[in-house]
Amino acid sequence: MSEHTNQSFDAEMQAGGFRFAVVASRFNSFVTEQLLSGALAALKQQGADMAQVDVVRIPGAWELPITVRALEHRKYDAIICLGAVIKGDTPHFDYVAGEASRGLSAESLRMGVPIAFGLLTTNTLEQATDRAGGKHGNKGFDSAMTAIEMVNLLRKLRAQA
Repeated sequence: MSEHTNQSFDAEMQAGGFRFAVVASRFNSFVTEQLLSGALAALKQQGADMAQVDVVRIPGAWELPITVRALEHRKYDAIICLGAVIKGDTPHFDYVAGEASRGLSAESLRMGVPIAFGLLTTNTLEQATDRAGGKHGNKGFDSAMTAIEMVNLLRKLRAQA
C-alpha cells in the first residue's frame, strides 16, 4: 500500500505576465466607477502591466455574461466583472442579479477562465457605497485580488497535471 502525501497549493499574489479584462457596468456609475478604480489599483499594486489590462464598459449588469463570452477570443487569463444592482420596489433586482450571476458562473466553467464576481447586490444605496470604497472596503479591489490569486493558482494546478 502506497502512502499518499497531501499537497498544499497556495497561490502567489502577483499580476505580472497575465492579461486581464475589467468589465464595468455604467448603470449606477457613482458606485461602479469606484469599483473600477479599486480593481485597477489592485492590479497595479500587484505588478500588472497596465498595457495588458483592458477596460470594457457596458450598459448594465444584465450585459455581463454576453460581454464575457464576446471577450473569449482575446485570451484573457482572468476577467473581473463589476456592477451594482440595488434593490428597488419591483422584482427587477431579482431577475438581473440572479441571471447575471448564473451567466457568469456558466461562462467561467465553459471557458476555464476565472471570472471574478464584483457585482454588488445590495438592498440600499448606502450598502452599495459602503462596499465601493466606504466603510466595508472596495469590492472592486477585492475582486481584482481574487482574479490575481486564481490565475496564479490555476497556473500552478494545471502545471501539476
